[in-house]
Amino acid sequence: MQALEHEIKELIISSLSLEDIAPEDIDAEAPLFVEGLGLDSIDALELGLALQKKYGVSLSADSEETRRHFSSVRALSDFVAARQPS
Repeated sequence: MQALEHEIKELIISSLSLEDIAPEDIDAEAPLFVEGLGLDSIDALELGLALQKKYGVSLSADSEETRRHFSSVRALSDFVAARQPS
């Protein structure tokens, strides 16, 4: 799971062009939006597309469940891991 969290951190940094942040700077438990990384709705769309391309997961744009998955890096990695073929 640690490796997947690291991959997702790298994906966040590259897809959102966060040049001054390293994967180690992102707390896996910290919120991605408002507090924590301070991402916004445009960032969410870009990140959702990047996750879809890389992992083949699909997210509903405006569902409460999607908001939960996007709450932190750990939540995103749990979501992706649950949808990967075993």
